[in-house]
Amino acid sequence: MTLAAPAAAAPRVTPEQVAHYDRPGPRYTSYPTAVEFNPAFTASSYARRLAAADARPGEPLSVYTHIPFCAERCRFCACYVIASPMGTRVTEPYLAHLFREIELVAEALPHRRTVSQYHWGGGTPTYLSVPEIHALLDHVERFFTFAPKAEIAIEVDPRVTTAEQLAALRSRGFNRLSLGVQDLEPEVQEAIGRIQPLEVTAATMDEARRLGFGGINVDLIYGLPHQTRASFRAMLDSVIALAPDRLAIYSFAYVPWLKGNQKKLETGVLPDRDTKIALILDARERLLAAGYRAIGMDHFARPDDELSVALDAGRLQRNFMGYTVQEAADQIAFGVSAIGQVQGAYAQNHKKLSDYYADLDAGVFPVERGFAMSPDDRLRADVIQSLMCGFSVDRAAIERRHGVDFPRYFAAELARVEALAGEGLAELDRSGIRVTPLGQLFVRNLAMCFDRYLPATQQSPKPRFSRTI
Repeated sequence: MTLAAPAAAAPRVTPEQVAHYDRPGPRYTSYPTAVEFNPAFTASSYARRLAAADARPGEPLSVYTHIPFCAERCRFCACYVIASPMGTRVTEPYLAHLFREIELVAEALPHRRTVSQYHWGGGTPTYLSVPEIHALLDHVERFFTFAPKAEIAIEVDPRVTTAEQLAALRSRGFNRLSLGVQDLEPEVQEAIGRIQPLEVTAATMDEARRLGFGGINVDLIYGLPHQTRASFRAMLDSVIALAPDRLAIYSFAYVPWLKGNQKKLETGVLPDRDTKIALILDARERLLAAGYRAIGMDHFARPDDELSVALDAGRLQRNFMGYTVQEAADQIAFGVSAIGQVQGAYAQNHKKLSDYYADLDAGVFPVERGFAMSPDDRLRADVIQSLMCGFSVDRAAIERRHGVDFPRYFAAELARVEALAGEGLAELDRSGIRVTPLGQLFVRNLAMCFDRYLPATQQSPKPRFSRTI
């Protein structure tokens, strides 16, 4: 069969094309990707980067805080999560150590404390009680100042988030909300271990709107067990009726060799490859018809939403939180497993609570590994960001920012892109690269052409990435 796509979104896609491009590949929330991080980047390395960041006092920061706890773990989840029903017995020691990490970083940044973007992720950030929410924000505000128009966002699970928690968050300046939904069909929810009726999601959105939250986002996943084209269309219609400002529709990352909880999923009821690509094509068709704009490879937003505005202005960025309006060059990350990016280096905290606690008890940054980018890494990151965010690469802009002769520097890479261009994924000329509507569906494959580390990673006996379809 041939999978039909709307003319505004993509041309027709054949099963042969899907099979050809379906291979393990990064999502490029960073470049180099996290698989390249190594323990040679230490707490001392991070301290030097923070010192360099402090030397730029006029620039704001982006700050991420990871709350890892969930009452139970969903079977599809690939995030860093600690499933525990113990409540304050786990949150009290965690917050005590999180406070210490905030203090250590603030001590290293005496001249740079203004925050333009602040984000809580997880896990389930609303695992914290209302008093704990206030205590964490009190501690952050002791050391950092939010810019007047700062974006302050949180990810919430509607199943456990109360009206009191939403009111507390809103009273402390949170202005954006992302709701985890994944799918609304009961059979799918049963399979993934996440029972979340439509009424629960709708009630959370209604209360958030009443309180004045803006930029409300809904996260969905395609490729989950029991999803069909008919069920996914019906679910999309229900979500569109809720009128979120944004939607993120992620491809299910099935990586059971990395995430043991996914081994509980029935593989026989996962959508096949052709059905999976049809799901995202159907989603694009329905969302575009409903007035949303496609943002990057997996986000959609209303035309007046800040993501749409950033896309038009060339300010759209992609990081570990997905597509975002990045108003700060440096991102500080707090919490177990959290990843920050400071002055050309990535730093990731320990993934084990015991190691995270031990370092903080010793008064050192809890860094487990990281990566210091070379000029070549920064150049390639810029090209990949351009592809992933704007579906184009401006040759003159890249040459101006990095001082290279683009076609000479990337001769081998452009040969690979040219091969994909011959298959209809891109167009090349003297001005640079433009991704075609077909190529937008396979933009990860185009970005992979510029990944210097990928050939070595692909030699691993086990896949390191989810599949691109």
